[in-house]
Amino acid sequence: MQNVGEALGLAWQLVLSGDADLVEIVALSLRVSLSATALACLIGLPIGALVAITRFPGRNAVLILMNALMGLPPVVIGLLVYLYLSRSGPFGFLGLLYTPTAMIIAQTILVTPIVAALSRQVLEDLHKEYDEQFRSLCLSRSQIIGALLWDGRYSLLTVGLAGFGRAVAEVGAVMIVGGNIDHLTRVMTTAIALETSKGDLPLALALGIVLLVLALGVNASVQAVRMTAARQAYV
Repeated sequence: MQNVGEALGLAWQLVLSGDADLVEIVALSLRVSLSATALACLIGLPIGALVAITRFPGRNAVLILMNALMGLPPVVIGLLVYLYLSRSGPFGFLGLLYTPTAMIIAQTILVTPIVAALSRQVLEDLHKEYDEQFRSLCLSRSQIIGALLWDGRYSLLTVGLAGFGRAVAEVGAVMIVGGNIDHLTRVMTTAIALETSKGDLPLALALGIVLLVLALGVNASVQAVRMTAARQAYV
């Protein structure tokens, strides 16, 4: 095992040289996490918007449940998805276990409650601001949801970012349903865990560097979009 300085030097060499294994792992991580985040937004945003504008008996219980689901244990979700996709499970005939698709399914289940709960709060505040205007225009519920989602699109970018952050940093569920198979289902987090246990610190550190740069890049991009939108709003 190398010392920290030597390992960091080798890690930067791997990053700067575009090591093939490193690029493959990063590309798969992005494909899985971005797909899961997109699916979670497609499912979670309408749910959050619907709960934000609707009043019904038991709504407080639904809100508590939505908030509680934000903390779903990844290993439990991984285990449930494994049971459903295993050969003896109800969807075993699809042959999805130990594939990137299974990892996308697990991450989508983890991220959807986060998107739904956070978007509900954003859109509920927005709905209070425009409620009288919506009533005067006699808009239908679907039209109100569409208007809120469009008007709050920049704030919802932060919601999507939170979902992506949860997905790309997740390790327990994708380890169970993906199996951490080299050149097939190995993503950044599972590779970091494996390489660290093997004592191959340069590759683990290189993946950690990429993960940090990725997180900073996404945050900076979203912040730039929000600042641009704010400037345009005052033009």
